[in-house]
Formats: sequence, structure tokens, C-alpha cells
Amino acid sequence: MPHQPVVVVTGATHGLGRLVALDLARRGVRLGVVARSAAKAEALRAETGADVFLADLSSMAQVRRVGAEIDARYERIDVLVNNAGLHAFSQRTTVDGFAEMTAVNYLAPWLLTETLRAKLVASGPSRVVTVASEAARRSGGIDPARDLTLVDPFTRRESSALYGRTKLMDIMFSQHLARTLAGTDVTALCCDPGFNTSGLGRELPFAGVLEKVLTGLKVGDPRRGAGIITRLAVDPALANGGYFSVRDARPLDCPEPGRPEAVQRALWDATAALL
Repeated sequence: MPHQPVVVVTGATHGLGRLVALDLARRGVRLGVVARSAAKAEALRAETGADVFLADLSSMAQVRRVGAEIDARYERIDVLVNNAGLHAFSQRTTVDGFAEMTAVNYLAPWLLTETLRAKLVASGPSRVVTVASEAARRSGGIDPARDLTLVDPFTRRESSALYGRTKLMDIMFSQHLARTLAGTDVTALCCDPGFNTSGLGRELPFAGVLEKVLTGLKVGDPRRGAGIITRLAVDPALANGGYFSVRDARPLDCPEPGRPEAVQRALWDATAALL
């Protein structure tokens, strides 16, 4: 008898992640969700029957702890979806002394994936899906030794390049992960989910009004963004890995300057040394 696939999703209580979780639940998977808010996680559990794991992904200790809990809960993991992320408009540092955007958008998925690597390999065929962004093309460059620990203050205008840099790191991570998993039956994929109004700039004072206006104009439908994430998790046609666009799952290149394998390896090695 076919087993019930196990899919773990971070950031599943709001925005694209919630839509992905609902879609996956309708498809009959055993859903595990990693969430910071116990109340929101309980509401999602009541709606989908998901297994709930609570953690603040800005804390590397909590990432390690929740990874161990997930590993202990399941005999196998078919898909890990690294979806949680944020766009901060001012600098905030975490308990570990990292920039919050760097910690949540990049370091947490790197560490959670590494914590679950053995289980994912043993579960093959399995997948690691990481939600990136074409904002990576506006990163302004990448210097792993500097950028992983950079905590300089920034303005709202300057935040876009820093957000883009964390998403460039995600693409670089996914592509180097694929090389480190060569010879296993684990596929590494990432995607650009496009512009989505769901959770749009939620730290901005006018975000709610802007979201309503754009929704009324049918701009940034979050169902499109959620759809590409779900496809990467379940579509047999995408089982070979890669970086894909929300536009018909069109293959994308990693933006420069993060494309060279040597630069991706340098980021990986610096991250491993840091964590």
C-alpha cells in the first residue's frame, strides 16, 4: 500500500505558506508545520489536521531543537518546504547577533535542512523546496565573509537590496545543496513565487490598504505564488531540481554574482563555519 507522503512546511500560518499548506492537506499528505504563533498554528491544525512544531526561526538554537523534534516525529520526510521569510524595513538583530532577515530568510533554512539531511536522504526520493525571489537580482553583490554577519543599520529604501541578498543566498544554497546531494535520491529545488499581495510589506503602516487596492485590481494574486511552491513539492515533471519561475515553472539562472560554483561553495563553507 502506498505510504502517506510527509511534507514539512515552515511559515505556514499566513501568506503563501498557508495557501500551500491548505493545498497540500487537500491532496492527502501528512502535513507538518513549523510556526512561531501557537494560536495561529492551532487554527491551522484545526483546519488541516497538521502536526504542529513551534519555533522562532530567528533563533538558531530553536531551529536545531525543532529540527530534532521533526526528525524524531517522522519515520520519513518526503518534502521539506523552506518557506518562512520576512522583509524587514529596519535593522533588528537576533539573540545570536545576526541580522533578522539573514537569520530567518537564509540561516534558518540552511540549518533546518542540514539538521534533517540524514532523514531526507534515507527517505529518498525526497525533495527540499526553498522559496527564493527574483529580488535576488537587486542584491547589489555578495560577500559571504561580510554579509552573513552584517548588522549595520539600514533605511527602508536600503532594505530592498538586503532582502534581495538573502534571497540570492537561498538560490545559491539550493544549487550547492543539489551538488552536495549528488548520488542520493534527494532533489533540491527553489522558486521565484512572483509578486504577491498576501503579507505584502506587513511592517509598513499602509500595507493593509495597499493590499486591498491591489487585490481589487487583481494584481499579485497569491494563489499563483502558492501554486509554484506546491508544484515544486509534488509535480513529477520537476523531480530533477533547479530554480523555477512562477511563470509556467520556467527554468531560471541564478543571478550574478552568486552563479559561479566557487562563490556558492564559499557561501556554503562560511555558513557551515558560522553555524
